[in-house]
Amino acid sequence: MDNLYDILKFIHIISFVFMATPLFNLIVVNERALMGKGFVYATDRYMENIIRRGAIRCYVFQSSVLVTGILLLFFGPLGIEALWQNWVVLLKTLLLIVLMGLLSYVHFVLQPKIEALMAEVKPDVPAPENLSTRLKPYRVRRKKLASFCLFIVISIIILGVQVYDVFSPIVTIGLIVIAALFAWRANKTLIRFGWF
Repeated sequence: MDNLYDILKFIHIISFVFMATPLFNLIVVNERALMGKGFVYATDRYMENIIRRGAIRCYVFQSSVLVTGILLLFFGPLGIEALWQNWVVLLKTLLLIVLMGLLSYVHFVLQPKIEALMAEVKPDVPAPENLSTRLKPYRVRRKKLASFCLFIVISIIILGVQVYDVFSPIVTIGLIVIAALFAWRANKTLIRFGWF
């Protein structure tokens, strides 16, 4: 049983690592901004393909985190009742569900609107002059949601390291403030050197 628990823990953690999609989508969008405001078919299509296809991968990683998390509770020392008795586990679970909901909103509501506008353009035909203006509200909203999702992912990690031993409230709040600042910075700037 110990081996199963260790394997579940590894899958749980590595799935969370792979949920860094919001950060990398922000990096892609900020890199695109360096190329100017005008619509460039090949560049914009490539960026949208990366973002659109990342949603399915993220669903798989999020589902892996949810399933392995529940199995870790079931097979681990905390027990399944920790889902409603341990505030850290409960909050982590609720935040993961919020994250899945936000991904669903982006994937099923915003992305189809972006794709519909992109479908008006062909590679060998100049894009309508107002296309960038029409795309902008959806892209801005998606970028803000990616920043919020990044903040949630980091917050879940902050809570995750506290499942067995809770930090002082000041440390937890401080780390969450730093997570918010980092997510804001990733939204506003191209973070060329990681943390810096």
